[in-house]
Amino acid sequence: MKASLQDLCNRFIEARDLIKHTFKWENNYIHPVCANLFCAKGVAPEADKLRACRDLINSKTGIFSSFRGYIRIPLACMLSMEDDPSRKLDRALDMYKRLKEHFFGSDYLALAAFMLTQYDCTHERIARGKRIYRLMKEGHPFLTSSEDSVFAVMMAMSEQTDEELVASMEACYRLLKERFHDSNCVQTMAHVLAMEEGDAYAKCDKVFALYDTIAQHGRKYGKHHELATLAALATINAAPDVLARDVIDADSFLSGQKGYGFFGIDKKTRLMHAAMIASDEYMPRGAVDTAALTGTVSMLIAQQMAMCAIMASNTAMSAASAASNS
Repeated sequence: MKASLQDLCNRFIEARDLIKHTFKWENNYIHPVCANLFCAKGVAPEADKLRACRDLINSKTGIFSSFRGYIRIPLACMLSMEDDPSRKLDRALDMYKRLKEHFFGSDYLALAAFMLTQYDCTHERIARGKRIYRLMKEGHPFLTSSEDSVFAVMMAMSEQTDEELVASMEACYRLLKERFHDSNCVQTMAHVLAMEEGDAYAKCDKVFALYDTIAQHGRKYGKHHELATLAALATINAAPDVLARDVIDADSFLSGQKGYGFFGIDKKTRLMHAAMIASDEYMPRGAVDTAALTGTVSMLIAQQMAMCAIMASNTAMSAASAASNS
């Protein structure tokens, strides 16, 4: 394993453990995603700041606010890295109100609001996001839902035309569907890839190459919510075999860590976490390169949405189990 990747892996586990100790009662799937937020930024979490930012969210939002849903702790983590967390949250809440004029409120929209605070997001851009969302809905009326609003509003920042974005989404969707059969997850992958300029065939071929190379090393990458993270990894400017090797190395490291054993997080989710860590090797620290920033945004959206999907699934299974036992 490369020394830099080994360092990332070590910092990932240290951050996960600190976050887990700080937020003991949160779902275990939250802690690794939050840990990776810090790894991607190259900073270490601080317990006092984390608690203060969680309390800040609680003080500024109502009990039923989307900011207090699945993304509350990830948002607290991102706020803790800000120079002025209170101002950042105020801007995110204001952005959320503006977005709700065009979209239904949801955890996903709250995430979009937070991310849009770093852009010059005018009324016209938000309206464009709604137009893009309508085009998504026209193409896939039964697949498109609130989670896709995140991509729609982020795509509104793109220099590509609406037609180019939709054409790229559709081309990627058709190509990806030949290999992966979870239609909803494939659509999310297509949205991730559409945020990156370039030929649809080349982008999808890189996803396939990553998936196949990982499989050749004896690992079985998931074919559901994990796929968006793989698509985001494929937007990074590095050869598929290099990226796959990093994923395998990170996965081998994680397999020996507490929480990833027989009674811990499953192998497919562990492999997704390895892909997240591998991506950190290539994330821009200075926020200069636009193409690299797109990869950063895609990866952030992908891992947050994967976390929400996992937790929603767990909640649904728990509810079903409770109903069957009553």
